[in-house]
Amino acid sequence: MIIATGCSSPFSNDKGIQEEVEITANDIPEEPSKDEIINKIKNNSSNDIDDIIEANFPLMDVVQADSNSAEIYATKRFELSELASVLTETIEPDEKSEVKDNQQIFIYPDEFVTLKVSEDDNDALIIEVAEDEFVRRNYSPSFLGTYFAFRLLDNVFGVNDWNRRRSQECRSGNCYGGYTGGGYGTPNRGDTSFRGGGPGSGK
Repeated sequence: MIIATGCSSPFSNDKGIQEEVEITANDIPEEPSKDEIINKIKNNSSNDIDDIIEANFPLMDVVQADSNSAEIYATKRFELSELASVLTETIEPDEKSEVKDNQQIFIYPDEFVTLKVSEDDNDALIIEVAEDEFVRRNYSPSFLGTYFAFRLLDNVFGVNDWNRRRSQECRSGNCYGGYTGGGYGTPNRGDTSFRGGGPGSGK
């Protein structure tokens, strides 16, 4: 079962309501200036990309499947290319995709980091930090295959023919295309005060 968990949010869903997910600039809490954020990122003491993102951007949602999760952050201070440069110059990813559909994905040793311009507001940039196991077990091959070769993904996940195996599982609709990506099915909210949903959520 996939659930969304989190803290106080104006988007309460306590009855398992199904609805579309939206993040706009107005939803994002007040942030420091861009220069302050950049300075803090560049002078961080951590070698983990998830710690850097957690320390500098507001958490908007958490999508969880069993013991694996994806954390959803957002910012209105950066354009995609700006934040991509800052993050990758600070900690270099193992792999990075091209920008497609206003979205770019970076593969780190333990996480996939996705930057995407919100489909609901071009002034809001969504930052998804997903544990690699969450990605392996829940992401749609058709979504990831847009950004990376399947042979590369097989190596990353340590699974031969991940594409075929995962595609068979996706036939049940339990497939995730990123927080506002091309997932299957409809958003499914659990008992949570955060927005979000499971692998079926997204637009």
